[in-house]
Amino acid sequence: MNSMRLLKWALALSVFVSVTGTAVLAAPAKPERIEPPFWWTGMAHAELQLMVYGDNAGNTRVAIDHPGVHVTEVVSVDSPNYLFIYLEITDAPAGSFPVRLVAGNQTVYQFDYELKRRDPGSRYREGVNVSDAIYLLMPDRFSNGDPSLDDQPGMLEQSDRSKPSGRHGGDIQGVINHLDHIAGMGFSAIWLNPVLENNQPAYSYHGYATTDYYKTDPRFGTNEDYRRLVGEAEKKGIKIIKDIILNHCGHKHWWMDDLPVADWIHQWDEFTRTTYRMTTITDPHAADHDYKRMVKGWFDTNMPDLNQQNRLLARYLKQNSVWWIEYAGISGIRMDTQPYADRFFMSDWARYVLYEYPYFMIIGEAWVGIPSIISYYQGGKLNHDGYDSFFPSVFDFALYDDIGMAFNEEEGWSTGMMRFYNTLAQDFLYPDPYNLVVFGDNHDTDRIFTRVGEDLDKLKMALTFIFTTRGIPQVYTGTELLESAYEHHGHGALRANFPGGWPDDPVNKFTREGRTDEQNSIVDHITNLLHFRKETPALYEGWLLQFVPEDNIYVYFRYDNHDTIMVIMNNNEADKQLEMARFREGWSGYAGAEDIISGAVYEGFDIWDVPGNSALVLQLF
Repeated sequence: MNSMRLLKWALALSVFVSVTGTAVLAAPAKPERIEPPFWWTGMAHAELQLMVYGDNAGNTRVAIDHPGVHVTEVVSVDSPNYLFIYLEITDAPAGSFPVRLVAGNQTVYQFDYELKRRDPGSRYREGVNVSDAIYLLMPDRFSNGDPSLDDQPGMLEQSDRSKPSGRHGGDIQGVINHLDHIAGMGFSAIWLNPVLENNQPAYSYHGYATTDYYKTDPRFGTNEDYRRLVGEAEKKGIKIIKDIILNHCGHKHWWMDDLPVADWIHQWDEFTRTTYRMTTITDPHAADHDYKRMVKGWFDTNMPDLNQQNRLLARYLKQNSVWWIEYAGISGIRMDTQPYADRFFMSDWARYVLYEYPYFMIIGEAWVGIPSIISYYQGGKLNHDGYDSFFPSVFDFALYDDIGMAFNEEEGWSTGMMRFYNTLAQDFLYPDPYNLVVFGDNHDTDRIFTRVGEDLDKLKMALTFIFTTRGIPQVYTGTELLESAYEHHGHGALRANFPGGWPDDPVNKFTREGRTDEQNSIVDHITNLLHFRKETPALYEGWLLQFVPEDNIYVYFRYDNHDTIMVIMNNNEADKQLEMARFREGWSGYAGAEDIISGAVYEGFDIWDVPGNSALVLQLF
């Protein structure tokens, strides 16, 4: 223990002599940290872990006297400054109760712990589902709604818009200010990149190096601002998805200066980076050495790898997720780097969350383009090793790969439109392929406009596919502005500011007047398709029927008991004549169709003229 800690400990226990010579004990101190900071009554899980941090807190015993609250276990660890208190909460009244930490016959620490009254309906809140369309945005690069937050005392990195990798000042208020832009296009869910405190000396803007799991980064706003965002978004018909990272934290996280135990993180004799080889997890022939480097290596030099096999840390992380769901009212979690954390912990974590919120959405990021491996991480899969992640959804990185190649290729045995057919033909691998998230880019990848060769027609085709195939569509902010960037050229351009999000921006792309005609054509395309999708359950709840592409033309149907939607994608420069008899299985019983994009009407199912580089979305009648 350093000299400052000795001094603080001595003050906490000190006595002083009054003018009468009587010894008077100093008032008990409050611990430096109590996490979670409060909890709720009526939760499905009766057990609660409190992590208490303060000088020599581990050398105390616990005294609690409150109806319905019982101490079941007290755990001291290697560091004398932590105490883990396990409580059983059954039929406890809402309100605060005192907790005393006692050494000898002296109360060293005392604090009031609050149990809030849980809203009975919160357990059954509706999560993100197949009817939704997700808009991904990076808060620091979207809009600066409160410039007073840009530079905060105690933050290691201040705002500097001249640096591509620096903080630019976007915040939660900026997102609130532009909810109408997002809702207007038809998006019903927002996935925000992480907003928890990232008090890191550099690259803190992206949010993936958490330094406090219970605190919104003050440069974004406060916890209450985040909860207000959820409420304001709900008024617009938008759900909020929280980005969570349980594989690693930031190297400036407060506990890194005083780890509870040595195995709180994975430690190596020298810095060891993960191999990023996720195939070693599912490979039945994988060497143990390769497997351990994959799951225990650090994601980066500034991202210590957490050891979720430590039961104290595992419970801490589970409770933290539930705390944010209950506190803020979010509708989904996007789990960063799902395969990198201990997979058995991830399974327990998901079960823990879903036991508390049965209709909640969890989307896992397993970045590998192989359907057999992606499917391993979706819950309900009967895997070769008996593993079940319990994650309702994962991102479809196989279709993501296809979108970046198919529109740039002529048809071959496995190229062009055949890519989509072949990947979707492997949907038998998934327990629920209709619940996968389909996307063309995100904050870590080449921009979708770049991937389709900056061709406006091909971008429209790609978006049409994303919005009409099976699954939950996701679009990255800036797609509507034709943003173009390669990932390997640096993340600055990839994560560009949204023009109009800053008071001194020369143009405001949130307005129709501020956008170019081409940009408005994409906004209109997105708006038209997403509003149609929202009004047409066949496009999100219906079945998928696809035909083998011929001549680089891909035809598929989405249908339910009420509607049938036919999609024709002509991935050729030239117009084509399409004989419709082959597709009778899809259109049988109908007289014609109307293209909801162009308004063109097709009567009869004989031979149709299909424009080149175009996608028709046809409502059959």
